[in-house]
Amino acid sequence: MKISILVVVFVAYCQGIFAQEKSMTASEMKTFKETTVAEAKKIKTLTTDFTQYKHMSFLDKDIVSEGKMSLKTPGKLLWQYDKPFVYSIVFKDNKVSINDQGKKNKVDLGNNKKFEKINALIMGSVSGNMFDETAFVITYFKDNNRDIAKLQPKIKEVNKYIKEIVLYFNNNQSTVSEVKLIEPSNDYTRIVFKNKKINTALNDAIFNN
Repeated sequence: MKISILVVVFVAYCQGIFAQEKSMTASEMKTFKETTVAEAKKIKTLTTDFTQYKHMSFLDKDIVSEGKMSLKTPGKLLWQYDKPFVYSIVFKDNKVSINDQGKKNKVDLGNNKKFEKINALIMGSVSGNMFDETAFVITYFKDNNRDIAKLQPKIKEVNKYIKEIVLYFNNNQSTVSEVKLIEPSNDYTRIVFKNKKINTALNDAIFNN
């Protein structure tokens, strides 16, 4: 019995070692960036379900939300939360429209740098076209199953709210499978995407909030 337990522990330990992140080589980084950006340019529309996990240090459990994201180039983006509450955010025509269970509000991105940068981050994160080294310090990693890009914002208006963005790409996929937004306090929001559909017809009416 003791030998069996030792074997299990050893296997688990080895799996942990082999699953660790490793820095990409220069060649791997070049291929990853070129492939991801090239594929992102082909995206005209994208829809996906998502599950969002909000982790805060003072809570025992993460706050879990579910919904659907829809994107249409150029510049239309909808985040629609369905559980545990109904809430939607639309980025369109340089404005943000918020519909909180029937209570509507609009923000002009031209007058709000915070929202403007967040919109750019979301659009880039979802489409995969986000490797702007003038705006971020970017490092690249890989594990057994995923390619990983870690972005640290250089812009003051952004790094007040976001310390690091971690983007995960499943192997052989050029769109983001998971996003992790880490705050200066180390609380974070993790968004996992599933059931993606790329370049299907989207009616512009869905972006009316």
